[in-house]
Amino acid sequence: MVALRSVPSAPPWYASFRSPLFASRFRSLRSNSKAKRKRRIEGSPPMAMARLLLRKTLFASSSSSSSSSSSAVAPRLHDIMSCSVAINTDLNCLLHAWCNLRFLCSYHSSAKFDLTDLTRPHTWYPNARRKKRNVFLHVGPTNSGKTYNALKRLESSSSGLYCGPLRLLAWEVAQRLNKAKVPCNLITGQEREEIDGAKHSSITVEMADVTSVPMVGCRTRGFSFTRALLGICSDELHVCGDPAAVPLIQRILEVTGDVVKVQYYERLSPLVPLKFPLGSFSNIKTGDCIVTFSRREIYKLKKKIENDRKHLCAVIYGSLPQKLEQSSLQATMFNDESSEFDVLVASDAIGMGLNLNISRIIFSTLKKFDGVYTRELSVPEIKQIAGRAGRYGSKYPVGEVTCVDADDLPLLHSSLASSSPVLERAGLFPTFDLLSMYSRMHATNNFHPILERFLEKAKLSPDYFISDSEEMLKVAAVVDDLPLGLYDKYLFCLSGHE
Repeated sequence: MVALRSVPSAPPWYASFRSPLFASRFRSLRSNSKAKRKRRIEGSPPMAMARLLLRKTLFASSSSSSSSSSSAVAPRLHDIMSCSVAINTDLNCLLHAWCNLRFLCSYHSSAKFDLTDLTRPHTWYPNARRKKRNVFLHVGPTNSGKTYNALKRLESSSSGLYCGPLRLLAWEVAQRLNKAKVPCNLITGQEREEIDGAKHSSITVEMADVTSVPMVGCRTRGFSFTRALLGICSDELHVCGDPAAVPLIQRILEVTGDVVKVQYYERLSPLVPLKFPLGSFSNIKTGDCIVTFSRREIYKLKKKIENDRKHLCAVIYGSLPQKLEQSSLQATMFNDESSEFDVLVASDAIGMGLNLNISRIIFSTLKKFDGVYTRELSVPEIKQIAGRAGRYGSKYPVGEVTCVDADDLPLLHSSLASSSPVLERAGLFPTFDLLSMYSRMHATNNFHPILERFLEKAKLSPDYFISDSEEMLKVAAVVDDLPLGLYDKYLFCLSGHE
């Protein structure tokens, strides 16, 4: 996912932050009695309660900082709310509060105040809604040039953001842009490499404040891609993925006012499904990639292949424990023709878009454990992984794909000949703003009961589903015993998906 944007200027109301008028209003507001605030709540329940909850939060932040600072003035919200608030903190917090208030106004207009109503997630991102974004969907099979074209547009823009599903993929894009003399930061859950003067960033999608588009339907990580799709504030948004995601994305973006354009691509190099299995591992040859679905199996196969003393194996899987530079070295060694590491053993992480010089994909099995149960690979998963063979422009102009076991060949062939099923729903997860206000309504800072109760009561539209939160709830139960604020607990719960 690629977002292109012009360098933003300060909001028109920012210049008034330091006005003596606002300082005066702030002092007056703090001197109001609790009785007056209570009367306001009784007079207009939805908006008054929202004002009180937010004011409490903001005043708490204000009182924890030095009262002598001269920067503690926040914007008046005119006809949106009839009060001014102030925080003795930085601009980011002010903008955060501003978005909270704007979000609540959408509920006030319809006389509703149900925080568990998630039927209109596009309203959670008012900054993105103020723009009429141009969204370009680059869709087609693997090795069709869709990502290449999106990245070329990113490279030529004055500023932009790349969001990818893997640390290695984010690193790969950052390296590409920096090599092209386009300074680019790298930001993932584990790394933060900032380049002086950079106006481009390459990140894992969970690190986006708000590319692989089919992952909007992912049971565990889909909400991160949905959040990026709806929330990234940019002039252009370039999204790469499978044609099966197009109808869903068009429906989701229909209510945003964005202009959506679809560009279809065809594969640039042939992919040949072989009619015979690998058989013996003595038939492994240079350029092969054996795909399996657990770390134990990866290293077991690596040892088995290297015991024949014919090949050395590089390994790639989604949660490599090494530093990113060491992890990327595995892919670099395999791609280097002069390297002795001429065979790759990998997980399905390679199906997410890594550029690898693979001659033949060999599935060790077509079943995987997905965290809940062992199941057969889906049609999109098989096509994404198999399509990594025969990279366009590499020394392998024709890609091949087969299995270790002959019994898996019928499923492999039928999947490659089938179209991916159309995605029906996208993953969704409540924002911190919603959960924070919900926790204050229930007067608790314990994240686990708040999250559990919120998800039980959540209301959704037909285009969305709540992403699997079982692991998040487990983490929430642990972090509740730690001396952390609610926001830090929220981040810990999301971190398992990075």
